[in-house]
Amino acid sequence: MNKFHEVLTEQLSRESNFINDNGDLKKFIIIDAAYNINTRLIELLIEVDEIKNKFFTEIKGHWVFDINLFVQYMENKNFLKDSYTRYKNKIGLNINGKFLNQRNEVSLVWPFKDCVLEGGQTKEDQKRPEIFFNELLAQEEIDQLFEPKVLTNWKRYTTDGEEKVKEIKRNKYGVITENLIIKGNNLLALHSLKKEFTGKVKLIYLDPPYNTGGDGFNYNDSFTHSSWLTFIKNRLEIAKELLIDGGLIFVQIDSSRNSKNGRIGSPELPYLHIIMDDLFGRKNYIGHLHWKKKKQPSFLSKIAGIMESILIYSNNESNVDKLQLGTTSDSTTRVDNADNKYSIQILKSGIRFMGLTDTVIKKGAYKNKTMTTEFLDDVVIKDGRVSNQIRVKAKFRTSQKEITKFCDLDLIYITERNSLRRFKTDEEKAKGKTITDLLLDWGQNQDATNELRKLFNVTDDSKPFDTPKPELLLHNLIQCSTSENDIILDFFSGSGTTQAVSHKLQRQYIGIEQLDYINTILVERLKKVIGINKKPKGELLEKIIYDEGGISKAVNWQGGGDFVYCELKKYNQTFIEQIEEAKDSKKLLKIWEEMKEHSFINYNVDIKKQDDEIEDFKELTLQQQKDILLQILNKNQLYVNLSSIDDEDFKVSDEDKKLTKEFYDIKAEENSEQLKAEI
Repeated sequence: MNKFHEVLTEQLSRESNFINDNGDLKKFIIIDAAYNINTRLIELLIEVDEIKNKFFTEIKGHWVFDINLFVQYMENKNFLKDSYTRYKNKIGLNINGKFLNQRNEVSLVWPFKDCVLEGGQTKEDQKRPEIFFNELLAQEEIDQLFEPKVLTNWKRYTTDGEEKVKEIKRNKYGVITENLIIKGNNLLALHSLKKEFTGKVKLIYLDPPYNTGGDGFNYNDSFTHSSWLTFIKNRLEIAKELLIDGGLIFVQIDSSRNSKNGRIGSPELPYLHIIMDDLFGRKNYIGHLHWKKKKQPSFLSKIAGIMESILIYSNNESNVDKLQLGTTSDSTTRVDNADNKYSIQILKSGIRFMGLTDTVIKKGAYKNKTMTTEFLDDVVIKDGRVSNQIRVKAKFRTSQKEITKFCDLDLIYITERNSLRRFKTDEEKAKGKTITDLLLDWGQNQDATNELRKLFNVTDDSKPFDTPKPELLLHNLIQCSTSENDIILDFFSGSGTTQAVSHKLQRQYIGIEQLDYINTILVERLKKVIGINKKPKGELLEKIIYDEGGISKAVNWQGGGDFVYCELKKYNQTFIEQIEEAKDSKKLLKIWEEMKEHSFINYNVDIKKQDDEIEDFKELTLQQQKDILLQILNKNQLYVNLSSIDDEDFKVSDEDKKLTKEFYDIKAEENSEQLKAEI
């Protein structure tokens, strides 16, 4: 440690808030203090001439603090030596000079695929008119934003149609076993899942907005690269908490540099990679899959693109098995060639001999291309089986205990070339071969569009959804990384491919989506997957009519099962949607009157002054008027917080109270608290 650093460390350590219990400096606390021009920090720095002369500049008798120089020193000197961090800092993972992992802003939402933005979209008649609103919130603006929310509009869908939800099903360990589809802001829905699903999700698959300019809409100026980084970081942070130990997250992203409608896209793949390194740890990086998404390349970029990327991370890679996929025609595995040490195994009689019925293999060494097997005894074969115990000298991949187990399971046999082999177990055959990182034949994007056209009986060239993924792609990702009844989460659900495939593969799933096509596409798709009981014309008995497309035939899907739909109960979010839908100032003024009576307004807004200046408000453009009203609303109250469930102002129905409390297992908690009080 050089002398200057010793002086700086000693000086900063004088402030107890800047050091931890071990006496080490809290680097990010100090950096945050610098950005906020913390008085105590400035006092400490300016007291020592050596420090003052380095980080302050004298201008006409006043000392001006060079914040960026100070932060750079804290980041790049003895605190952070590794080249990875220096590289990350150099390439610009920052917002206004402050690195992303030091910031606590929250991006409420991002422009979704298939959505119309009032301020910039052209050809609106070709897109669905979805409501969109985004805002970055500073940490000091957040108080109740992440509280769990009240859930409403509960429905259960089965082969008998739509039903009321009477209870939330759980297993014997108290874990919710429902397939869930939740409508609402995905960040706030994720926080609402924390209590019940932390450490329980096996796989997360995400297909987020790519920010390449090719998502089907124009961006306005507020939707920037840095906003996207904030947006994705917020959601990955909470998603990580939901994974089981050794769980996996697959994030799909485009790497092309599109130029569309005059906007040059910003490929986010390298930045996403580094964010995930930060959040999950570099050691937990599993791999980078390359998916061939189309036969015909896109010529919007200088390089014609046909590939997309899928980044795979875990929260504990040491607990991740090989990602193996599908069945294979090879039903055998060798038990040899593990290391350089020869070992002697005593094998019982009864081992199969593949080839001749009756023969004797004389003791000795037998070679093939890959191994040498030496039998230390004659091997007597009768009726295709070894009739005596034998000793074998060879290179073995496994232990004596395992080989004995394979013998007991009748998996060991001798080939015609007199080498030892074993059959694969059913489980091994089901898993098949380890996946490769080049996915050339996992389904084409055009197939995904056709899957939806067939499912929804679309006979023209229109698209039910702009950017679907094929069922085969999701089938392979899910099959190689999960088992039946594992929980799968997708909080950019879109057209519902993840949920449809999970249902057909007997996995439990949670899907989150905010836009209205959750009802017109996702829910309708799942209803078709489950099927409906009908009595075909001319037949006596009912049978299930279900979706036979996608992977249905490959997995022998026959319909059945159910799922539960619910929504985050809106409050200020309702006003946001009304504001975005308003077509003129007259409508906005009516909304303002409603807001004064029934909405939560930011504490720093003076309602009287807003009314006093209403004539000036009328002079603004329609979009400016919308922006003002949106800024007035308190974003902590977009949805009804669980803590307000019994507040009469929010008009939560008895049914919603019952099911929401069941979802959060509040009754069990209340009984536990009551029992403690009685004791």
